[in-house]
Amino acid sequence: MCAINAEGLAGAVDAADRLDAVTVADRADAVTAVDRADAVDAVDRADTVDAVDRADTVDAVDGRALDEAVEFTSGLIRIDTTNRGGGDCRERPAAEYVAERLAAAGLEPLLLERTPGRTNVVARIEGTDPSAEALLVHGHLDVVPAEAADWSVDPFSGEVRDGVVWGRGAVDMKNMDAMVLAVVRAWARAGVKPRRDIVIAYTADEEDSAVDGSGFLADRHPHLFEGCTEGISESGAFTVHTGPGGRALYPIAAGERGTAWLKLTAHGTAGHGSKPNRDNAVSRLAAAVARIGEYEWPVRLTDTVTACITELAALQGLSVDPRRPDLDLDELLDRLGPAGALVRATVRNSANPTMLSAGYKLNVIPEHATAYVDGRTVPGGEAEFAATLDALTGPDVRWEFHHREVALQAPVDGRTYGILRESVERFDPAGHVVPFCMAGGTDAKQFSRLGITGYGFSPLKLPPGFDYWALFHGVDERVPVEALHFGVRVLDHALRTL
Repeated sequence: MCAINAEGLAGAVDAADRLDAVTVADRADAVTAVDRADAVDAVDRADTVDAVDRADTVDAVDGRALDEAVEFTSGLIRIDTTNRGGGDCRERPAAEYVAERLAAAGLEPLLLERTPGRTNVVARIEGTDPSAEALLVHGHLDVVPAEAADWSVDPFSGEVRDGVVWGRGAVDMKNMDAMVLAVVRAWARAGVKPRRDIVIAYTADEEDSAVDGSGFLADRHPHLFEGCTEGISESGAFTVHTGPGGRALYPIAAGERGTAWLKLTAHGTAGHGSKPNRDNAVSRLAAAVARIGEYEWPVRLTDTVTACITELAALQGLSVDPRRPDLDLDELLDRLGPAGALVRATVRNSANPTMLSAGYKLNVIPEHATAYVDGRTVPGGEAEFAATLDALTGPDVRWEFHHREVALQAPVDGRTYGILRESVERFDPAGHVVPFCMAGGTDAKQFSRLGITGYGFSPLKLPPGFDYWALFHGVDERVPVEALHFGVRVLDHALRTL
């Protein structure tokens, strides 16, 4: 359905890249003529206006942008992009959906694939300041599986009911994908350009290994991100209510623990299950797994987590130094109540056994036994993690990395974090922004290979009782329409101000 235009791309991509790049300029015919006229006029107008001045004088967000954020969230949910792992996913229909709408806004999106059907979209918005560093705004198009029988609605219906959009991806993260798309199109209609070049990337495969998504883009197409030094994406700036009468918090992610998924292997002597066997692979593996599961990892505070704890404590009238040697940190986190959950998983390394495999018959002692462990490391904690695993597994069990990605940390005392914070509090003056470190990871890990510092910033103003964490990969995932409207306004202000 998309026309391949290698000649048009020759100036931007090398010969190898041209095999993957697909232009969607011809797809603009599928979009309304009104959109195309708006986009052309907007580009001409934006050339004569300074982006900084427009951020103060022009409200780019119109009613259409708010409506489109809802429409696009619902539309993307209806495109089933379930990622079951092992390559079992097809993001291309969703990639074409966003590419058509970017093209209608006057952009020239590229569709890029490492594997057929595993499609990524990249487009660049030219800023008004050629000397400014570029900004990456990225979101993934795939979602985790949903068991329809467990849901009260069809998880891929995109139903809008009672002011809420329902379906898989409503919070992770087709909502953010839609909000970014709505903002970009609003800029085209209003003749607005950002100060910095902005690279928009919609990725495949984030919910598995990212090898067909951000990893592929970072490794094979780094030139598309030329000049990008910072990025924003999912898992931040959403409302966390801290209990009855508690203040609304907006945690902005300024770090991620590293991924250290492990495979453990024990070898022994095979034999009959009725006979004594001191060289039993299952016994050796089980003992190592038990030691790992029972181990109490020591506290290791990063700058981001320290800043978060300090601010959360201050909101409750507590003046504490989280790094004080005699402080009982777990007790302090208990005193912080629900807010303590923002940091509890990120104050130390962790390793949780998740899978076991051994044997083929009950009365046969197998020669081999394997286990898998979900390990996570705080920034700077990788060496300690490896040394601890050596000690816990002992001489009879071998461990190796099944999948490994770096831990990340971003500054919380500079201009970028300050603008993100101001943008949220501008539209919710009663809220309080705090930095936090994500327990898991995002595509920011892969883009960090290009020297891009990442923040989690997908703003949503959620009502009390709306549990974002429970809905993330959960049953009956949904997002309020008003939360999407809030997010569009915040993103517009932040992206034009950065």
